[in-house]
Amino acid sequence: MIQISEAESLVMDVLWQTSPLAAEEVVAALSERQAWQEATVKTLLNRLLNKQSIAAEKDGRRFLYRPLLQRDDYLQQQSSSLVDRLFEGRLAPLVSHFSAKRTLGADDIAELKQLIQDIEHGQ
Repeated sequence: MIQISEAESLVMDVLWQTSPLAAEEVVAALSERQAWQEATVKTLLNRLLNKQSIAAEKDGRRFLYRPLLQRDDYLQQQSSSLVDRLFEGRLAPLVSHFSAKRTLGADDIAELKQLIQDIEHGQ
């Protein structure tokens, strides 16, 4: 399983939305959320390259970056890890935790009911 830090995941989010991108384009895309300098973003890009989560292609004097790790695969890894570590691999205690803390809104409850119906009917 690839371990990606919170900062690295912000860079990945940008690349999952649009790629390939140059480092300065990643900086621009992150500028509303983070006040990172280009050097910081390049460090994060290099870490992701070393983890083989992204690839870089030379484009003139710059590099263009694109994800190798797919967002759905990353979400699956992270969500499975969370459920395994905190809830012994079971989803019901996870949902119970959020419902006990009253963080489930009406829309969340409706979505969960629909998911359960879909599972019961094999969809």
